[in-house]
Amino acid sequence: MKYFVSTGELSGDVHLSYLLNEIKNEDKDAKFYGMAGDNSKKVGVHLLQHIDEIAVMGFKEAAMKYKYLKDKLDFFINFILENNIKKVILVDYGGFNIKFLEKLKQVDDSIKVYYYIPPKVWIWGEKRVEKLKLADKLLVIFPWEVEFYKTKNIDVKYYGNPFIEKYNKIDKKGDKILLLPGSRKQEITKILPTLLKVVDRLKNEKFILKLANKKSLEYIKNDLSKYDNLEISYEKLDNCIKKSKYAIATSGTVVLELALLGLPGIVVYKTSIINEIIVRLFIDLNYVSLPNLTLNEEVYPELLQNNFNVEKIIEKIKYIENNSNKINEKINEIRSKLGGNNIVKQYAQYIINN
Repeated sequence: MKYFVSTGELSGDVHLSYLLNEIKNEDKDAKFYGMAGDNSKKVGVHLLQHIDEIAVMGFKEAAMKYKYLKDKLDFFINFILENNIKKVILVDYGGFNIKFLEKLKQVDDSIKVYYYIPPKVWIWGEKRVEKLKLADKLLVIFPWEVEFYKTKNIDVKYYGNPFIEKYNKIDKKGDKILLLPGSRKQEITKILPTLLKVVDRLKNEKFILKLANKKSLEYIKNDLSKYDNLEISYEKLDNCIKKSKYAIATSGTVVLELALLGLPGIVVYKTSIINEIIVRLFIDLNYVSLPNLTLNEEVYPELLQNNFNVEKIIEKIKYIENNSNKINEKINEIRSKLGGNNIVKQYAQYIINN
């Protein structure tokens, strides 16, 4: 069976690679084509587009690449038709993939589309829900999504969160503070300068700055060599966690990874004024990070926009130190709530057999 796949971000690429690996285990003749990253490439995806070349975040940035992405969409649909591909797997990346879903179904409704990890429509409003109904099946990875879609008369599949099978809790940890500024240029340039001010203020603490790769250094204007208490690492996340006591992380999938690996932390985020105005108009949630949404309480303190500053970070560091037992109990509760059996295998089998 030939499959076309589409994701546009690192986190989606990681999830996609897990899924495709299981599909390959079940279907030895499976062939994959499409838009993905290095993780999916390693499990056999023939890349027509690498995600590094299309990574955008925010409304302004997406608008600037609109023509480029539209052309890609047309190219992908032609490829699917010319190669007689009958199954398409979309992973997150809603701004592009929902348009892809719409246009593909207009062109050929017989092509089956599985939306694995659909975009967070429970954040952005209900207009997207109607468009998601075009998919042959939505495969979700959080329990609250099942209830949300049920209220919209949409039957979804939920077997658990795939990261549960990939991340075992790390009990033995170190004494450093792990800094996770994100992987995109826009994230690093907006988040890292404030994190480095914390490094400078807390000279008695040791810090690890984890970067996705050495290319990330191109986005950093600060002279990192002047911080004697800062170590730069390109290691896997779990290796960094073994050396750390807590983390300061840019909001995203990595915060869920921290929770599953058992490391407390602080969630930070800062975006442009344009994006902030749009977000304020649409988002009606108490929390933005996935661990907090899972329990509907603030296990990971969130410092967003104007609250993201050195003083607030130091204040929350003290909070974590003074409430470590309570926080660790809540982290265990998050893991328990997201559990399941043979999670990724069940998603793969559903796609193969339906």
